[in-house]
Amino acid sequence: MMDALLAQLPVALGMGIIGAVVFSAIGLISGSDETTTIAPLTLLVVLIGVPPAGVYTFFLAGAVSKHMTHAVPTALLGIPGDTMATPMMREANYLRQLGVPHIALRKMISGGVIAALIAVPVTVVFALVLAPFGGFVQHSAPYLFLIAALAIAYFSPGRWAAVLALGPFVLVIVALQTLTAAHGVKLGVSYFLGIAIGPLISDLFLVLSPAERARRKRDRPARFSLAPDVKRWRGYFPNPLKVLDSRQTGWTIGTAVVSSLTFVFSPVAMTVIMGEVVSSRIRHVYHRLTTTLAVRNGVTESTYIAEALIPLMAFGLPLSPVAAGPAAPLFNAPPRFTVDSASGQVNNLHNLLGTWEFLVYGLLAVVLALLIAYPFSMNYARRAASFVSRNISHEAIIGTFVGLILVIGLWEGGLLGLLVVVTVGLVGGFLSRLLGFNIGVQFMGFYIAVLTVPALTALL
Repeated sequence: MMDALLAQLPVALGMGIIGAVVFSAIGLISGSDETTTIAPLTLLVVLIGVPPAGVYTFFLAGAVSKHMTHAVPTALLGIPGDTMATPMMREANYLRQLGVPHIALRKMISGGVIAALIAVPVTVVFALVLAPFGGFVQHSAPYLFLIAALAIAYFSPGRWAAVLALGPFVLVIVALQTLTAAHGVKLGVSYFLGIAIGPLISDLFLVLSPAERARRKRDRPARFSLAPDVKRWRGYFPNPLKVLDSRQTGWTIGTAVVSSLTFVFSPVAMTVIMGEVVSSRIRHVYHRLTTTLAVRNGVTESTYIAEALIPLMAFGLPLSPVAAGPAAPLFNAPPRFTVDSASGQVNNLHNLLGTWEFLVYGLLAVVLALLIAYPFSMNYARRAASFVSRNISHEAIIGTFVGLILVIGLWEGGLLGLLVVVTVGLVGGFLSRLLGFNIGVQFMGFYIAVLTVPALTALL
């Protein structure tokens, strides 16, 4: 066992560093959605043949790093760093109005540090408890996906609209599969990629409409106000236990443990719920605001880790919103990682990594993220936020991901693969914006199409 761990340690270390650096930078860009950024880049890492340990540490270090640096635009600029940062906007805005956005930032990031370190071992232990039920879950996968999809849709922003939209969306996927099969083309990655970048594709189409382009046009650049920075520690690496007081540390640890034991609920919903539970129990306004921010950013870390690792370790099936969204390439990235649509059998990191590898490489990924993203955010947040807001073009970021989409879509299915990416993205993007039929629900719809529909057809 030790020999196997040491053999893959160099690639795990190298890919973890790359993931931490890349996503520390991406997190600084406001509005950068997790699925649109983490999923395609992880998919690229899988498809170029990086060993399993490297894929795992790249994803985990990247996710943890992004959920630290997303606090920078949230706290300092007043705009959410990504979807998971949205529930923290209220408290962050209040503290910015009080003139202490740097305090809000440091509480958020320090809460994430503590929660991430706790989440990995708690998640691994809980996955081991669930693992004996893996055989039952794999054989029941087609029907479990249907139940999970309905539950996730109901708890999404669209509620009943999302539940009812599942049927038509699944039919679109089935119809596209039938069309491509008729031409001898079998696609997997293209569907996943289309769902992941759906909001981006819908935005690009909207801008092509004269009426929508006129509505979105701005006559001046966006303006942001940045408060002066105040450093209250010596050296480069601050101690998160000194940034948070004892009560804030206790709440962060408690909520991290609880959220690490859940893997079927929306991570945004868990962030909101845990924050409200803590907020309702603290009277002092300033302490309530700073504690709630620390807890909520901690929950973003712990839920992401739990929702990726528990289904991956215990079942090998993407039975959570995060597993079906940003972490989907860890489960299903044909031809390398697959979930068999007929039998529910899996060939992915579930089979390729053992328990100790999940634990050791998981802690390695978190530590690398803490060594890179944490001190960087604490020491250079204001300077980084100023640079990004002045110099980084959103159009350049969009162009980068459009290029990635073209390469992967054409690689898998040629022109037909690219058309599938655009079709799925356009349908999913508009459903997400108009009905709250979000990306997590759409991924579950995709798995219903490839798992549940064939099973029900055979049954009938």
